[in-house]
Amino acid sequence: MQVLLAQPRGFCAGVIRAIEIVERALEKYGAPVYVRHEIVHNKHVVDSLKAKGARFIAELSEAPAGAVTIFSAHGVARVVEQEAEIRGLKVLNATCPLVTKVHIQGKNYVSAGREVILIGHAGHPEVEGTMGQIDGPVHLVQTEADVEALPLAIDTPVSYVTQTTLSVDETRGIIAALQRRFTNIVGPNTKDICYATQNRQTAVRELCERVDVLLVVGATNSSNSNRLREIGSEMGLPSYLVADGSEVNPEWVRGMARIGITAGASAPERMVEDVIEALRRIDTVEVTLMDGIEETIQFRLPSELTKDEPVAARHAVAG
Repeated sequence: MQVLLAQPRGFCAGVIRAIEIVERALEKYGAPVYVRHEIVHNKHVVDSLKAKGARFIAELSEAPAGAVTIFSAHGVARVVEQEAEIRGLKVLNATCPLVTKVHIQGKNYVSAGREVILIGHAGHPEVEGTMGQIDGPVHLVQTEADVEALPLAIDTPVSYVTQTTLSVDETRGIIAALQRRFTNIVGPNTKDICYATQNRQTAVRELCERVDVLLVVGATNSSNSNRLREIGSEMGLPSYLVADGSEVNPEWVRGMARIGITAGASAPERMVEDVIEALRRIDTVEVTLMDGIEETIQFRLPSELTKDEPVAARHAVAG
């Protein structure tokens, strides 16, 4: 069978930065360091960091006072930041800079006297963090029907921001519905949508035109990974989301000449390789990399982890 790999796929700059923050914190301050929620949505990444000494917690109350604590790439609400300050936690913020940009946009819109509408998925950590960063009401919409149900007059000054893991394609219809509904509306340029999300979705559409079945490497709780699988299904292909090679069902690919593989933005390349190895146990495999965008964007690490400074005495932590 021929395996075609999408380009780009896998880790984006925000994910690389978040993981490196945890690893450098462990090197600088020693284990344990505490990470609020999964640093990114991928069990293999989380398990690897756990083995190095990271402890993942649901609430800040689980971290000892004064502990080194890291906020995940998805961002947090201001009340979480305030709680960390009250408890004297040494915070390293791994929020993706593109998510922070959305926070700033929302705050600026509120300062300009506008109601803020957030396009996103209810319950997603990034959505909860964004809503908690903006002073004043934030109206969450997930569908065009939600736009029609908004309890706002048509001449209300409104603005919109989007969850970064959505693409231009996903938001286009909702933005159009907002523009039809309201006479006084502003929003960010579509180029402000997360580059990594858009690039991976564009690549998987091109991939799907050349293969018989699509395998997406990623976690079930990863929004962007699920969307990649959905795109394959929408294009009429059998499409499956797998965490690693152990989840590949031989029946999915038996008799298929061309297998497409991509990976969500939080999926490590070693899991892609693991899936390829699983396919090799089924049949002979020839791997080809598709042409595509080569991403060169890099995000800076927090200054505490890059500048040379004496390390303060490590806080005492039992266990």
